[in-house]
Amino acid sequence: MIQNKIKQFVVGLLVLLISGCSTVPTVPEGRYELQARESLYKLDRWSFDGRLAITGKNDAWSASINWLHVANDEKIKLAGPLGQGATIIQLSGNLVTIDRGDKKPLTSTQPELFINQQLGLFVPVQSLRYWVVGVPEPGSHYIVTPTGFTQAGWLIDYKQTLPVNSYIMPYKISVSNEQLKLKLIIDQWVLNDAAVQ
Repeated sequence: MIQNKIKQFVVGLLVLLISGCSTVPTVPEGRYELQARESLYKLDRWSFDGRLAITGKNDAWSASINWLHVANDEKIKLAGPLGQGATIIQLSGNLVTIDRGDKKPLTSTQPELFINQQLGLFVPVQSLRYWVVGVPEPGSHYIVTPTGFTQAGWLIDYKQTLPVNSYIMPYKISVSNEQLKLKLIIDQWVLNDAAVQ
């Protein structure tokens, strides 16, 4: 008799908990909100480690990526499986250097065109410097979408985000236009020397 009452009580409690859970609206963690990101423009130093996949109309490749940003300088290291074919792209203002590890670095004052020629795909690196942290490039028109924004003919879509320090940072990003799709997964962020995974 007492066991039946206990069972009824437990079942009743479970029903209440389940029904209560189903009526509470859920909000995905780390939802992208552009208006809360203005302070990211002021980050002096950040870096991340991740994985990159780029698909063009006639070509596709993937690599691990390490990106270090300090003030107006970018250092991007791309490497294939097991670190093979490492390429380092350094961008300082309008000067870009590409080093493929053959001790013959190449330099140009036309970064986007030069990187396009070297990689065989057009990657908007100067804009991407802003997009990877979740903000539009300043001084260029953009339109907010539910999960990101469009800018300069590109759709920047933040598929997933994660908390890093007091920020919500991108975790999965898609950048695409009619010619190219770039997918980036960021495994670890370091913001102003405070590492967070």
